[in-house]
Amino acid sequence: MDRPGRRARLAERGPGELTVRIEVAAPVAEVFAAATDWERQSDWVALTRVRVVRGDGRTPGSVVTAFTGMGGVGFLDTMEIVRFESERRVDVLHVGRLVRGPGSFVFEELSDGRAVMLWQEWLHLPFGGLGRLAWPFVRWASAVGLRRSLRSFARELERRTDRERNHDDRPGDR
Repeated sequence: MDRPGRRARLAERGPGELTVRIEVAAPVAEVFAAATDWERQSDWVALTRVRVVRGDGRTPGSVVTAFTGMGGVGFLDTMEIVRFESERRVDVLHVGRLVRGPGSFVFEELSDGRAVMLWQEWLHLPFGGLGRLAWPFVRWASAVGLRRSLRSFARELERRTDRERNHDDRPGDR
């Protein structure tokens, strides 16, 4: 199979849809900056080590890897950034052996200064019929883990934002 043809097929939405939405009590600029600090994702995505392996992680063509597992047992998710729109959206293409297909991180500012982060994936399921059969459980387990990770992300960012606000509000710090 030719590489451009394979890439075009991978860029199409697969049947493995996963969407998780989180509201964060912080400005969208801070939520975006924290979420796209790729290597810091290791602090809040359970059992996952994230690294930028090509480029700067902020321009199309950059490649980010995420190894999820313990003791060397797990899987590697390789993502190429295809769109990076500061404070609004990042689109990736999962190009690994196991995790393949498009994904997006979409950010929206709410009227009260909070932000929404939407994590979306449309994966091509591996293992043929077995993958399609297992997908409802895999999707459920993935959503549970991702929700837990995003809640951890939101709590940490909200604590940091509160500390910074409290620091800025102290007399004598101006």
